[in-house]
Amino acid sequence: MRPAPLLLPLALSLAVSTAFADEAPVQPRLQPSLLALSTQPSETELHATIEKLVGFGTRHTLSDTKSDKRGIGAARRWVKSRFEQMSKECGGCIEVVTPSQVFTGKRIPHPTEVMDVVAIKRGKTDPKRVIVMTGHLDSRVTDVMNTTSDAPGANDDASGVAALMEAARILSKQDNDATLVFAALSGEEQGLYGGKVLADYAVAQGWQVQADLNNDIVGNSQGQNGVRDNLTVRVFSEGTKSNETPEQAKFRAYHGGEVDSPSRNVARYMERIASQYLPDFRVHMVYRTDRYSRGGDQVPFLEAGYPAVRVSEGHENYTRQHQDLRTGHTDQDRGIKYGDTIDGVDFRYLARVTALNTVTMAAMSRAPAPPSGVSTEGALATDTTVHWKKVPGAAGYVVHWRDTTAPQWQYSRMVGDADQAVIKDVVIDDWFFGVSAVSAEGYESPVVFPGDAGSFERSPAPKSP
Repeated sequence: MRPAPLLLPLALSLAVSTAFADEAPVQPRLQPSLLALSTQPSETELHATIEKLVGFGTRHTLSDTKSDKRGIGAARRWVKSRFEQMSKECGGCIEVVTPSQVFTGKRIPHPTEVMDVVAIKRGKTDPKRVIVMTGHLDSRVTDVMNTTSDAPGANDDASGVAALMEAARILSKQDNDATLVFAALSGEEQGLYGGKVLADYAVAQGWQVQADLNNDIVGNSQGQNGVRDNLTVRVFSEGTKSNETPEQAKFRAYHGGEVDSPSRNVARYMERIASQYLPDFRVHMVYRTDRYSRGGDQVPFLEAGYPAVRVSEGHENYTRQHQDLRTGHTDQDRGIKYGDTIDGVDFRYLARVTALNTVTMAAMSRAPAPPSGVSTEGALATDTTVHWKKVPGAAGYVVHWRDTTAPQWQYSRMVGDADQAVIKDVVIDDWFFGVSAVSAEGYESPVVFPGDAGSFERSPAPKSP
């Protein structure tokens, strides 16, 4: 998944000592099949999906569930029917489930069933390892409790649902070793309930969630300030695990890991995917769980101990979010058209966002699982030793390191089918380290930072004996 490693400065020339045979180790490499996937998303399909969802009038979580033409119930049934049609076209490769829970809360005054529509494409060799893509089906207007007014929700978040449905359509025709999940969630606007329903379902099913790619507001390329940018998408990721234990936090605070949660390394993985397979598209990594003082359905996944990121457009237009349909008439907003309508969606841009998600899911699902048990040692030494546990399907591993203030992994060294490497003349005090796994075909997993802070296993991890 990665081009040839960067050459080190002469001052950092090194040798790697490992316990494997003399033949050249397997290397990550560019994959023609992923390049082909990057051009597959259809603007026509994306437009048809959003047009259909907007046509249900409102998709408010508390709206009509019985009508076949209007409300959240009609929208859910239509999405379910589309997933079922995809499954039919691929010979039954997709299972469709509708997990739900009943909630009451500040924005749900009466007990209400919140239901998700979920398409599952099982992995061939590693079905318990799961890569998830989510978007929320529900919509709203200015008053979050208004259940009847038209709330088209074209960008927030029919765009995310369209993206995941298009990714499902494309990847239903592809092979995957890990399981792929595409989920249209409900209840986001009322309190992130749909994310909780799916996270709880993942726990109950014993899923080993490697990543949740939550796509929320991904179809607009012109900001409220008039800036037009159809080449950038933001990926938000938490720096430290939100549910780490006090003991884990104490260890991390001293040894590092504040910017190396598995979610952060998923974001780095997506940034590298874009640079390799979508050269006209840039991932802007944002070192936050979400936008300032705001949230999304990735949060319940983080709370459940799973890696998750939020994917959002580069520049938001707030006149199109959570607004009654109207035209401004005051001195401050005269002539401004409010409301989240389909004319605010840039479908070429949305297709690129969809491609990023599609290629990321395919790459992750074909690569081995991220290594576990990663650790480092080297105090009072001039070399650094990196250890890890082997994972099924890996033909080799890559040791990565970077300056402690660098946003992306800078240097790497391929090693063979080993469980440790000694990086000579690289002092542990000055660098952060990580390890990725590589398949025989050259697919690479995300990088894993040492210890509980970077582990992709569901957290909080148990205490070491």
